[in-house]
Amino acid sequence: MLWTSVGSALNLAGAIAVASLGFWLWPRRVRFGKAGIPVMVALLLTAIWGVAAAASGDMLTVSFAESARNLAWLVAVYALFASDGRHATLAPIRPVIYALIFVEVLHLVTDLGLSRLALEPRVLQNAFDFTVMFRLLVAIGGLVLVHNLYAGAPREARTALRWPAAGLAVIWAFDLNLYTVAYLGHAWPIEIAALRGLATLALAACLAIGAARNRDELRLRPSRAVTFQTFSLLVIGIYLVAMVAVGQWLAYAGGDFARLIELAFLTMASAFALVVLPSRRVRGWLKVTMAKHFFQHRYDYREEWLRFTRTIGSGGEQALPLGERVVQAVADVTGSTAGLLLTPGDQGDLTLAARWNWRDIDVPAIAYPLRALAPFENHAFIADLDEQRTGVMAAGYEVDVPAWLLAEQRAWALVPLVHYERLVGMVVLARPQLARKFDWEDFDLLRVIGQQLASYLAENSSQEALAESSRFEDFHRRIAFVMHDIKNLASQFSLLARNAELHADKVEFRADMLVTLRNSSDKLNALLARLSRYGNGAVDKLEPVGASEVARSVIARFQGNPQVVLAETLDVMVTANRHSLEQVLVHLLQNALDASEADSPVFLSLVNDGLNARFEVLDSGCGMSAEFVRNRLFKPFVSTKSGGFGIGAFEARELVRAMRGRLEVESREGLGSRFVVRIPLAAATDFYQTLAAKDQKVA
Repeated sequence: MLWTSVGSALNLAGAIAVASLGFWLWPRRVRFGKAGIPVMVALLLTAIWGVAAAASGDMLTVSFAESARNLAWLVAVYALFASDGRHATLAPIRPVIYALIFVEVLHLVTDLGLSRLALEPRVLQNAFDFTVMFRLLVAIGGLVLVHNLYAGAPREARTALRWPAAGLAVIWAFDLNLYTVAYLGHAWPIEIAALRGLATLALAACLAIGAARNRDELRLRPSRAVTFQTFSLLVIGIYLVAMVAVGQWLAYAGGDFARLIELAFLTMASAFALVVLPSRRVRGWLKVTMAKHFFQHRYDYREEWLRFTRTIGSGGEQALPLGERVVQAVADVTGSTAGLLLTPGDQGDLTLAARWNWRDIDVPAIAYPLRALAPFENHAFIADLDEQRTGVMAAGYEVDVPAWLLAEQRAWALVPLVHYERLVGMVVLARPQLARKFDWEDFDLLRVIGQQLASYLAENSSQEALAESSRFEDFHRRIAFVMHDIKNLASQFSLLARNAELHADKVEFRADMLVTLRNSSDKLNALLARLSRYGNGAVDKLEPVGASEVARSVIARFQGNPQVVLAETLDVMVTANRHSLEQVLVHLLQNALDASEADSPVFLSLVNDGLNARFEVLDSGCGMSAEFVRNRLFKPFVSTKSGGFGIGAFEARELVRAMRGRLEVESREGLGSRFVVRIPLAAATDFYQTLAAKDQKVA
């Protein structure tokens, strides 16, 4: 009784809706072209069928009204085909419509004959199945016609056909499901039939939108999130229906153990659904499938941009460092779960700057050599590492990838960050749960995001350089007062020494005082000269210096410490400033001692290395992380020592550069560190000067 009342109410509401639509459309019927009059007639007959289904208990009357409705809509569909001339060019259209009309008439005759004959229940059941089969044929044929009506229309005509086709598809799709259930169940499904009025309401709504003036602007645009959730629910629903169907079949075919087999299957299937369906891989597959078949573009660019700005613009104490946020912003686009950020070092080679969710990968000190970066910098080339591993790639897309990246199977892609034709970084993406081939849309989006991230990194570097310059200015301002006081003190000591030479009475006291004062004066003047060099890395004078003498002199300063060992030395001459070179080596040795245990040796060695002499300081202390070496070791005013000023390593590197040398670092946490100082040989000085002169001429 309840479902009968619900069905009557919905059918009556549908009848009122289509009748009202018919009155509203009558003066606007020209918007459907030649199909205007057939559509009006079909709406009228649909309203009559709705009233009959709601008020009449006579199934024959309802069946006649439904057949009249179907025939009217078949004629309307043919008129819609004729509105753009396709009724003449598409040969199968007329035979299909004639066949469907014949089936509908045959159904009417069958219903009329059955109503006048007294038949046995078994015969009536067979007759019911035949009449349901007729309805199924009409519903399937109608859906085929609607599909060809819209899919075969020219692009400019699809706008006018979109909504009428959608309304008719709703009507016949509902009938298809209704009569399929009736045929399989050999009985009329009262619950489903009670909802037929909803399909009529949907038809009225679609036709109203199709006749509106702004119909071109009205399009259903569900967000990707809504589509994904709906599609996920659909997949889950299909899985549950299939699971129940198989369970019922097992219960039917299982014999004596039917109940046990059914319960075991349902348990295993439920466990499988709980484990597999929520997994990241399945979700990734669903998203890729929807992007390919449901949307014109793979990405929802609005959502991608909002997520990008949220990731990069996040702040506060809980926010990740900028380098990690850069990696995350690129990884979110492709669904990658981890990544690395490589940035240029002092010599232009890429070194590790940050890592996001990828702690177990071992990255060498030189992650990507400078000589192999031209394709990324000049063309913003995005490298698919799977293609580079297999060698299957288009001509002109070969790049020189370091061996450690090819060996790491989890490494998936390289995304360059280019700012004004200058490579400021590169993101190494880890393989996502569902890896796929890149296409043009991936490349375009990743290049745009890469350029945006490159501008953020460049701006951040500029801000850091400005802040560092400001700190240096403050440091110089403070040290100027110290230098002034020391200079006054040195002048006083010098004056005291001269006066003592003239006025001292005792020879022994005078001699001792003179020695003391002169030593103090020399030390203060040396300190003054040293302080004057802070911040600019300047050296007093470059001249030939014995490298082995410098090494032995430095070792002599640590004479009382058995940890410091001179491992190897070589008699070579270098072009340097002796005092500055000693200062650098003393600082490196002292840092090595601070980082090592009391019984752990620290080695200093000197060897020939091409056109350079190579000083090497090696320890087995606590070591440093790659991030610390890259981002903090040579940053001024950053110190890990209590009370440290944080300019020792920075000054050492600047002094080495001032002597035309290089300072390099290799370190591993828990293993130790190796500092290498390369200073040009005296014999190679003329060669370096010639190269510098050529560079100036080219510039």
